Amino acid sequence: MIGFNQSDDSGVMRLSDDMALIFTVDFFPAVVDDPFVFGQVAAANALSDVYAMGGTPLCALNIVSFPTHDLPMDVLGDVLRGGAEKVNEAGAVIVGGHTIMDTELKYGLAVNGTIHPDEIFEIGGAKPGDRLILTKPLGSGILSTALKNGVLDKDRERLLYDTMSTLNAVASVEMAAAKANACTDVTGFGLLGHALEMAQSSDVTIRIEAGALPLLSGVLDYARDGYLTGGGMSNREFAIEEILVEGDLSSAMEMLLYDPQTSGGLLVSVPSDSTGSYVERLQALGVGSASIIGEVLKTGKKRIELVAG
Repeated sequence: MIGFNQSDDSGVMRLSDDMALIFTVDFFPAVVDDPFVFGQVAAANALSDVYAMGGTPLCALNIVSFPTHDLPMDVLGDVLRGGAEKVNEAGAVIVGGHTIMDTELKYGLAVNGTIHPDEIFEIGGAKPGDRLILTKPLGSGILSTALKNGVLDKDRERLLYDTMSTLNAVASVEMAAAKANACTDVTGFGLLGHALEMAQSSDVTIRIEAGALPLLSGVLDYARDGYLTGGGMSNREFAIEEILVEGDLSSAMEMLLYDPQTSGGLLVSVPSDSTGSYVERLQALGVGSASIIGEVLKTGKKRIELVAG
């Protein structure tokens, strides 16, 4: 049903009239020093692709590259325990995996999920008049860079860990009740990169209010101090020609909008008449950062209109 034809988060294969399988895979080098937390974050990130489609995770396979000559085996055990904890939290099971020796620790999951064929949320369904909701705060790439440089304070380090390891399960489940039209998760391409993919796939223009964005504490200060990612610059080069900026946008805010996110939130396109109830429901269920950040318009001069604020 879904493969390479557009920029969706997972592949989907129909098994019967009322059952389809979701397939996705994601793994990457360690983004934090704590191996248990790294396992949690990597697993949450991989599971997010299933949630972005509106699906239910079913089972997963570990994918590991491990430097056996440089790290003790206890580290590998902690990574796998962290991943297993998140998979269990999602109601799924790890059924195996594969490990190779490498010069760098890398971890992730290949995940299978289930969904009804008529209830799939694709990236290309956004409609003019919809409102856009972002369910997690931005800035994990910048704060991770500050952490690697030893300048992130403990409170923000804990906040970063909690944000990246939080599952997108609640936001995904509530999409159906809100009759959402489209969804994707915000990860490596940053907010503007993934919003651009949604706009192109849906043949619409997306208008984003910078002043409405939920942000991780202190992230703009760290951006101003130069704790930026190389991926953010690459994302800017990819998207900049399709973005129209209204007003004066600070360089720190601009780079935050391109900042690659690890296990970021869902970007959901919801009909205007159910937007408020969707956000209120998410906040009542503990997704406190869920925010209305913009709207969907008919195709304009550019695919993204960005209002500084």
